[in-house]
Amino acid sequence: MDIKDYMQNLGQAARAASRVLVTATTQQKDQALLAMAAQLEAQADLLKSENAKDLEAGKANGLDAAMLDRLAINDKAIAQMAEGLRQIAGLVDPIGEVTDLRYRPSGIQVGKMRVPLGVVGIIYESRPNVTIDAAALCLKSGNAAILRGGSEAAFSNRALAACIQAGLEQAGLPKASVQVVETTDREAVGELIAMPKYVDVIIPRGGKGLIARISEHARVPVIKHLDGICHVYIDDDANKEKAIKVAFNSKTHRYGVCNAMETLLVAESVAADILPELAKLYAEKSVELRGCEVTRQIIEAKAATNEDWETEYLAPILSIKVVADMQEAMAHITQYSSGHTESIVTENYTKARQFMAQIDSSSVMVNASTRFADGFEYGLGAEIGISTDKFHARGPVGLEGLTSQKYIVLGDGHIRQ
Repeated sequence: MDIKDYMQNLGQAARAASRVLVTATTQQKDQALLAMAAQLEAQADLLKSENAKDLEAGKANGLDAAMLDRLAINDKAIAQMAEGLRQIAGLVDPIGEVTDLRYRPSGIQVGKMRVPLGVVGIIYESRPNVTIDAAALCLKSGNAAILRGGSEAAFSNRALAACIQAGLEQAGLPKASVQVVETTDREAVGELIAMPKYVDVIIPRGGKGLIARISEHARVPVIKHLDGICHVYIDDDANKEKAIKVAFNSKTHRYGVCNAMETLLVAESVAADILPELAKLYAEKSVELRGCEVTRQIIEAKAATNEDWETEYLAPILSIKVVADMQEAMAHITQYSSGHTESIVTENYTKARQFMAQIDSSSVMVNASTRFADGFEYGLGAEIGISTDKFHARGPVGLEGLTSQKYIVLGDGHIRQ
């Protein structure tokens, strides 16, 4: 197989499909999504048997338990994927929405119409459910999609692709609306990120190394986040009960996710009161603590290094720093944050406002766990990822993040004088 020709053919087909999707009705798109859900349920045995091939190969290749767990397709996973498709079918279709329509002195009306981006390329690792999530979100937002999953999920992704294409066919939409790259050759990724004629945006989902490589070499705009170094700051004016709840949940609700807290900052005036109680709770969850010198005078912890402040652990490890005040906390966040999510715990309204205004991250929270930085929790219904970029989407990227806007002008024979 000539990889360049293969990818060019996928790109041409996707571009042609994208022109059809622009005119697809909401009913057509929803019909396709519901048909895909039915296909998943009908093909459950096949999906599990194909997935078993990937799991067997993964074990042989030494994948760890966490990776194998993410790779697995069981009855619960199939039910969740089908339910996700039905939920996305129930979301409001953003395409064609007209906003800000107003008259100008000339008599014309000027407004904005929401439109698809066109063709979205998505590159991801391990989790086969991303195939379904990405296909559904791209389709509902009127975009054609080229999906390139990891080689460890090759059999699973091909089986899922068959369900997707059967659903598209039932709704009378082009099969090329969603295409899964069948080759596991890495050269395919290089071609996909270098086809601006056919691909409008790339969304990488995976480890920091993958995203960094794609961002460096892509000739197509990339919506990305490299890592999630999230902070919680417990202020002098924090409510102790709220502070402990937020700091504990932010770290221990789930470890291997980008919105988990990695660094806890505590005002020195309350550190001696709050840290011992938090340390007991973390110990019950076997969380390894790494602290600054002041932290280690209050609780038992390993010495934190500068590298700790720069690390996304994705594990039961937490770095802790005692700071003089909110100004020092914000300075630390400004220096070390990845721009994902930061939270302040305080009862001081003025400080909360200042923190929200000055912290330059995609999500800034007051008295809430960083774990809420999620498309579903934000009411987006679903997300295709979380962007720490500032253009064109920022934060959880849902249906609206997969669209753009164009100006529309309404006249009645108006001419410019």
